[in-house]
Amino acid sequence: MGRVAVIGYAATPVGRLQPKGSDIGSLEHEVMADVVLRAVEMAQVDKSEIGGLSFAQPRPYTQQKYFATFMASYLQLPCDGFVAEVLGNGMTGGFAFEHAADNIRTGRAKVALALGVNYETAISSGEHMMSSMRAVGDVDFQAPFGITPIAWYAMDMMRYLHDFGATREDVATVAVKNRHHATLNPLAQYRKPTTLEEVLDQPTIVHPLGLFEVPPRSDGAVCLVLADEEVARASGRPYVVVRGTGFHHEGAHQITATPNDMIALNAAQKAGGQAFEEAGLRPSDVDFAELYAPCTIVEVLVSEALGFAPRGAGARFAAEGRTSLGGDIPLSTSGGLTSRGHPAYVTPLYNLLEACEQLMHGAGDRQVEDAAIGLATAELGNYNAALVHILERVS
Repeated sequence: MGRVAVIGYAATPVGRLQPKGSDIGSLEHEVMADVVLRAVEMAQVDKSEIGGLSFAQPRPYTQQKYFATFMASYLQLPCDGFVAEVLGNGMTGGFAFEHAADNIRTGRAKVALALGVNYETAISSGEHMMSSMRAVGDVDFQAPFGITPIAWYAMDMMRYLHDFGATREDVATVAVKNRHHATLNPLAQYRKPTTLEEVLDQPTIVHPLGLFEVPPRSDGAVCLVLADEEVARASGRPYVVVRGTGFHHEGAHQITATPNDMIALNAAQKAGGQAFEEAGLRPSDVDFAELYAPCTIVEVLVSEALGFAPRGAGARFAAEGRTSLGGDIPLSTSGGLTSRGHPAYVTPLYNLLEACEQLMHGAGDRQVEDAAIGLATAELGNYNAALVHILERVS
C-alpha cells in the first residue's frame, strides 16, 4: 500500500452560518459545494478523477438527511469507490479523513474527498445541551443529574492543579496564547486579542473554567482532497503525506468505573505512541501540533500525553511561551477550539487543514518557520479515545 497525500483543502471561516427563523442564509449543501469547488481547484484534479466522498455525518439538526448521497447528486459527482457518512462524536471529522485514506491505501480510489459541514448555532442552547447530556454519560445514571461535557474537563483541571501545584493563571495562559494565534487566522471565530486578566475575569462556566477557557458553539464546512502519492508526485507541486497514524479507545465511555489516572490521557499516549512508531519519529522531531482541545486544561494534558512537555509541566510550558508561535513546540497555531472555534463534527478536519496549511507554508503571519513535520489529534470525548496523525511536507 502506498502513502496517502493531501493535495488540496478549503474551508469556511468558523462562526455562525446557520440561518435562524426568517434569516436569509445559505443551506448546508450550498456552503459545502462552494468549499468542495475551492479545494478541488487547489488540488488541480478533474472531477472525473474523484473516486470517493467520505463525509463527517452532519449534526442531527441538519434539514437534509442522507446528506452524503444528496451531495453526490448536487455536485453531479458519480464515484466508483465509495460515498459514505461516518460518525464518532468529536472524532467524526478524523474518522472521515481516515475512511478516505484507507480507501486510497487499498486501491478503491486514487483521489477522494474528506469533508463535512456542521450547523448548530441556530438551535437553542437548551435543546443543544439536552442532546449533549445524553451523549456525555450513561442516560440512566448520569444524564438525569445534568452532567455536561465541560464538567469532565473541569474535574480534570481540579485534579491537575491539586497533583502538580500548577495555578489557574498558568492554565489560563493557554487561552491568551490561542487568541493571539487566532488573530492571525482568517478562518478563526474570535480574532480580538485578549489578556490574562480578561480571561480570569470572565464568568465561570464550570469551576474553575471561565468563558474564554471553553469552546464556543460554531458552524463551519471544510474539505480536504486526498490522493495516492503517485498522483501527488505527478503534479510536480509540494504536497503533504500521512507519515504515521495511531488510534486507541480505552473501552470506557467518557470516564471509566475502573480506578485509573484520570489526567494521564491513556488513549492519547497510546495513539501517539503508535503514530510516532509508524512514522519513525519522536516528539522532538515535530515542528508544531494542532490539538483537539475543547478547554485550556485539555491542551495542557494532551501536550504532556504526547511527550511535548514532561508530566506536570504543560501549564508551565504555556505560561513560559514555549507552546506559542516562535516557541519550542507551537501548539494550536489556528487558535485552537477556544478561539478558532469548534464546529464539533468537523473540528478534526479543521485541525488537519491547519496542519496541511502550515506544511504547505501557506499560513501567513502565523507560519511556523520551515515547518516540515506536523501532528494533529482528535478525541471521542474526554480523551476516552484518541486519533493521531503525523503529517510531513514533501517538496
